[in-house]
Amino acid sequence: MTEPIKRLPMRPAERAPRVISGRWKAIVLYHLFDGPKRLSELRRAIPEISQKVLVQQLREMEEHGLVHREVFRQVPPRVDYSATQLGLSLEPVLRALCEWGQHHAAELNELDRLADCALIVSGQGD
Repeated sequence: MTEPIKRLPMRPAERAPRVISGRWKAIVLYHLFDGPKRLSELRRAIPEISQKVLVQQLREMEEHGLVHREVFRQVPPRVDYSATQLGLSLEPVLRALCEWGQHHAAELNELDRLADCALIVSGQGD
């Protein structure tokens, strides 16, 4: 499982986007900022993602140290996913990217086509 990490670029400016790239990684990580979640909770929170893709994204983030997977040995088995300290350190970065995306859409007169930025909305109550 260490092979994907070996393939990460050595330049930090290339490495960071590669680690968080993927259509759903930022969204999944956003939901883990609030605390541990089970796979079923993440599926309910993000109904547009298939279970296969969700598991794939979680595995990649686990390999890159952003997500921790904890297996509870009980019947039925339970697995929780949580953001690691490294993953939590991305919260301000993801907020900034979201704000920049809104700014970019505004500059191109595309705000009406833009989806809500969950990262910004969640931060309003902080």
